Amino acid sequence: MRPSLHRRITAPIAMAAIAGLALAGCSGGPGSTADDAGAEGDGVVTVYSTIADFEAEQLEKSWADWEKDNNIDIQYESSKEFESQISIRAQGGNPPDIGIFPQPGLLADLASRDFIKPAPAAVEANVDEYWSEDWKAYGTVDDVFYGAPFKANLKGFIWYSPTKFAEWGVEVPETWDDLLALTQTIQETTGTEPWCAGFGSGDATGWPGTDWIEDLVLRQAGPDVYDQWVANEVPFTDPAIAEAFDSVGEILLNPAYVNAGFGDVKSINSVPFGDVAAPIVDGTCALTHQASFFDGFLGDAGGKVGPDSDIWAFMTPSIEAGGQAVTGGGEIVGAFTDDADTQAVQEYLSTPEWANSLVSIGGGISANNGVDPDLVDSPILAESIRILQDPDTTFRFDASDLMPGAVGAGTFFKGIVSWVNGTPTSEVLSSIEAGWPSS
Repeated sequence: MRPSLHRRITAPIAMAAIAGLALAGCSGGPGSTADDAGAEGDGVVTVYSTIADFEAEQLEKSWADWEKDNNIDIQYESSKEFESQISIRAQGGNPPDIGIFPQPGLLADLASRDFIKPAPAAVEANVDEYWSEDWKAYGTVDDVFYGAPFKANLKGFIWYSPTKFAEWGVEVPETWDDLLALTQTIQETTGTEPWCAGFGSGDATGWPGTDWIEDLVLRQAGPDVYDQWVANEVPFTDPAIAEAFDSVGEILLNPAYVNAGFGDVKSINSVPFGDVAAPIVDGTCALTHQASFFDGFLGDAGGKVGPDSDIWAFMTPSIEAGGQAVTGGGEIVGAFTDDADTQAVQEYLSTPEWANSLVSIGGGISANNGVDPDLVDSPILAESIRILQDPDTTFRFDASDLMPGAVGAGTFFKGIVSWVNGTPTSEVLSSIEAGWPSS
């Protein structure tokens, strides 16, 4: 799945808020006159999200048959201004029936202000059956369940050529140290830099670097420290975060290892993130780190993705062999009304039937354990589903999407750019941490 650009929270909400907000659970804010639970609907359910263009068309196809069978008209609206407009609409008394939230913290913020309804029991039952506890937690606030997971994407893939690996006599690494050894072997064998990287993304330049750091924090320090980091209980200046930067720097800041086909280390910041697809396909570059959506860019560059094809990918390895901790993103479905029609749509969107409808038409992937990976026409997306469905997988939402916008899409992005440009790690970490709101 290609990114609908990085979706960032605009309010200063951290994971601590997700776990600890007190909720009253009545839609439309204090004093509102929302429909009583279970009241009859009017046959129309409005749905609002950031998902646009081709992905939006696929969404509407995914539920079209169900609409007809249930005599409910799902009226879908997308907006790139969702993060700011959803709060304005809720406070103005004009919310949609359902919002599809790209950040759990945004849903939690609106729930804390009494705009979001607790999810129906049938939705929670589906989530208990078909999703991991990690995923359910992102729709839960103060022990009250508000929203089911929707679509998903998986980060942390390292893309490579199976043919080249066979030619060089190397194998997919099982640990982080193995990855470093692999990098050195390729460099010595080819005499060129093994890695290419592009962090360029307009005003969001730097975000691919945050994905690198998040992968290492989760793998090195573990999920508890990762969660504390998101909540600023572990600051950026903590040794655990510095260790992650230093580990990533063994690759990204090493001029012998990057930036194949583009220039020196500093060129990482000026190369658009999608432009690294071409050198991966033509063999100029051996390795790059990017999320599951990258297969679309590789296809556009003329590459065929698959385990026996031109290009394939493996997950960034854990520190010790056998571990499976991954980062990613997705959306959470939350409702502002709880009439019968809205609840019916919520329930359907939490079922394997809907998720299989979505993936079968190429509309994305889901972490729903009832999804059949064989329905997906993309090998890497099928592999992503298998990883997400694995009960031994530890999943964590993209940290920068959970941090306050001033940090996650602000000082963290800028800090990555500064770090690649040569600013010492300690200074970079201090500058990122300075972006945290004082309250």
